[in-house]
Amino acid sequence: MSPEPALSPALQLLLWHSALWTVQEATPLDPASSLPQSFLLKCLEQVRKIQGDGAALQEKLCATYKLCHPEELVLLRHSLGIPWAPLSSCPSQALQLTGCLSQLHSGLFLYQGLLQALEGISPELGPTLDTLQLDIADFATTIWQQMEDLGMAPALQPTQGAMPAFTSAFQRRAGGVLVASHLQRFLELAYRVLRHLAQS
Repeated sequence: MSPEPALSPALQLLLWHSALWTVQEATPLDPASSLPQSFLLKCLEQVRKIQGDGAALQEKLCATYKLCHPEELVLLRHSLGIPWAPLSSCPSQALQLTGCLSQLHSGLFLYQGLLQALEGISPELGPTLDTLQLDIADFATTIWQQMEDLGMAPALQPTQGAMPAFTSAFQRRAGGVLVASHLQRFLELAYRVLRHLAQS
């Protein structure tokens, strides 16, 4: 059997380019390429603002009521049923853009509800709590609008589930410490994810 004729260099180059183009076509876009830089920078600014609000709430609870260590209130957290907001779709190694934005929005919505449940915590903390709720609502709106722009938003916004029932002034104050601590951890993760996307 005679050997097959060798391909010309020009044809080899053409086939190589064709194969490379096919691979590039099949490779998903970097998630960051779907998000405007202006959106990411605005989100980072809003996260920093909310972190400042949360820190102010923690400082006032510590100074006024000597509730300074959330780790001392772990048993109360379980009895009150204060939930965590996950960001499992947001690790940079396995980022799922739709899931990550959805979890960011859902988490902010959850913390809005938890902070509303703390209303009446004390006259001194009321203004700080109000500012925190407003800034979280603004951030949630920013995320939702971007989801709508990308065609990722669900048909209906989420509805708030059952919130913990704080039946005493102490429970509200201790709940404030725990909610603020959970919120800060959530925001730290969110900030790292958003900064990673902004730098990609």
